Amino acid sequence: MFQFGFNMFHEISRPFNMTYKCYSVSMLPGNERQDVERGGKIIMPPSALEQLTRLNIEYPMIFKLTNKKTKRVTHCGVLEFVADEGRVYLPHWMMTNLVVEEGALLQIESVSLPVATFSKFQPLSEDFLDITNPKAVLENCLRNFSCLTTGDVIAIKYNSKVYELCVLETKPGNAVIIIECDMNVEFAPPVGYKEEERIPHDDGGNSMGMDEDPSNMMPEPSGFIAFSGEGNRLDGKKKKLISESDSEPSASQSRQPYVRGIPDYDYVIGTLRFIRNSRPPSAKEETPSEPFTAFKGEGFTLRNTKPKN
Repeated sequence: MFQFGFNMFHEISRPFNMTYKCYSVSMLPGNERQDVERGGKIIMPPSALEQLTRLNIEYPMIFKLTNKKTKRVTHCGVLEFVADEGRVYLPHWMMTNLVVEEGALLQIESVSLPVATFSKFQPLSEDFLDITNPKAVLENCLRNFSCLTTGDVIAIKYNSKVYELCVLETKPGNAVIIIECDMNVEFAPPVGYKEEERIPHDDGGNSMGMDEDPSNMMPEPSGFIAFSGEGNRLDGKKKKLISESDSEPSASQSRQPYVRGIPDYDYVIGTLRFIRNSRPPSAKEETPSEPFTAFKGEGFTLRNTKPKN
């Protein structure tokens, strides 16, 4: 005989669908709740938790918020169940997306969303480019969110400054869960951002000016040069005539040795300098000095000489 228990079959979850008056977090009694403003979760009344428990709602709890007047829709999670009965409290950016006023009616229903694999954001201000590692900052801020909806403008806070980002695209759906997921993130250029146009430089076919050997650009060495004279044989005979092609010295032989200059102690890491030969400054006219003459002083003797009569 088979024995059937009451809990043999799993209970089928039923949808949650209620209408509440919505208010911003600033209207929530008690201490200021900045954690709600920085995330994508709402505060619901305790009666909603009791009803969700009876309906056997799947976790994590994700809700669809609908403003029937403006037909605007977004999705969110729930942070706490401490709101007054008949009220829900939303972050300011969420109320802006829904175009809803304080105390307006808002439909809230439970939904099941796919797990996110890709999302693309567009900053609404060029100030977002000042952040050194935007992906790391966004990843840290999205920990306060449960889901993302395409078309929403979310607000994140970093270094006491609020940045607004538009969700341009989400995959695999227009609304996705971002809890415990591996999501690829991309950024579009900020609104109003224009890249600087690069003006091409015409340098006579040499685009970078680096085809020439740097040693050819160095000044000619001055001073004593060893073995710069002509060669002679001990027997007095002349050197054999060589071909014209052999008589031309190669570029490596005729080139003067490379003279190392003074290092640039003011060099800044990450910068490049393309050195060009500049016209040397004109030397100031110097007054000609008297030629050197050795022993031109007066002579003296150690003995006193008698004057001649």
